[in-house]
Amino acid sequence: MTIYELALQSAAICDVSIACPKVRLRFHLTFQIHWPTAPVTEGVPLSPLVHLLTSPEIFYLSSLFVSQGVTKIRLTGGEPTVRRDILPLMQSIGTLRSKGLRELALTTNGISLHRKLDGMVEAGLTGVNLSLDTLDPFQFQIMTRRKGFDAVMKSIERILEMKNLGANLKLKINCVVMRGLNERDIIPFVEMGHEKDIEVRFIEYMPFDGNKWNKGKMISYQEMLDIIRAKYPDLRKVRGHKNDTSKTYEIPGFVGKLGFITSMTHNFCGTCNRLRITSDGNLKVCLFGNTEVSLRDLLRKDNNGQPIDEEAFEAIKRVEMDRRQGLLGDETALGWGERERELLEVIGAAVKRKKEKHAGMGQLENMKNRPMILIGG
Repeated sequence: MTIYELALQSAAICDVSIACPKVRLRFHLTFQIHWPTAPVTEGVPLSPLVHLLTSPEIFYLSSLFVSQGVTKIRLTGGEPTVRRDILPLMQSIGTLRSKGLRELALTTNGISLHRKLDGMVEAGLTGVNLSLDTLDPFQFQIMTRRKGFDAVMKSIERILEMKNLGANLKLKINCVVMRGLNERDIIPFVEMGHEKDIEVRFIEYMPFDGNKWNKGKMISYQEMLDIIRAKYPDLRKVRGHKNDTSKTYEIPGFVGKLGFITSMTHNFCGTCNRLRITSDGNLKVCLFGNTEVSLRDLLRKDNNGQPIDEEAFEAIKRVEMDRRQGLLGDETALGWGERERELLEVIGAAVKRKKEKHAGMGQLENMKNRPMILIGG
């Protein structure tokens, strides 16, 4: 039974036995990226640093969710690799493998990944979703307003090299397809998987604050299928899992696979099991939903509302252990205390309010929501 199903029974989910191995938790670590002048950041109001979750706070929440049965955590941004403490943070989250964490994944633009990948794999990294919208170096520079295509390709090759050496590491390339911009890259992306163990996922262009979305730019899942089948008529669907966000296809003779994320034309809300925590500590139960609840404020309540750094984290642990006279279990970072119960009540109530499906295409383009850089993929 998932956390969603349990929440339908009771908003106070800490009062029941929770087992939600299918729930996927995503931490948005930072709004920073490698190209600060790129269109994605223009006009975006960024949170003051004091409002952002610290590494101890992220580890605390990770521990809490893993104690409830969550087995997969994804780190996103912005660009998570620009966070200065990304490796120590991944190392601390990696210790939760002994508590039941099975997968630690990263969504990245790949610019600096090759420099940090070995350390990340040692910390427990098991999957990389790499965002890349074109295979044309010149078009890449136009879209991102900087050079960096060679660095991205170097990261891809390093991942594949580590996989060949036995690393347990999945690679998916995410490509947002936009009419008039990069639809000619669809076939070259498909052909990346001819001899390489890569899953390329084509994403329908989605509306978020500041991305100047319009329906004319969106290429539907069906149109993308038609483009691919015109050259590869043997393209066939692969049976997926209930909670998959993408529809998977394969071409006979190809090593890699293809996927389509169809949020606009064929939504998958009914089986979505993703929870997102933004860099400023808000829980979002739907990517397109504009309702959020602050976990950060609850976390900091006993720290005078101030960020919990390593010193404060250790102090809180000592106080909690003293208060309970050492009777706490080790299921979470601080044991099974009042703070966890309050957080779980808030999380359960938020999940219970999750709508069965997000708004339609016509409504989404007019809804107020965070820019994607402040949500995370």
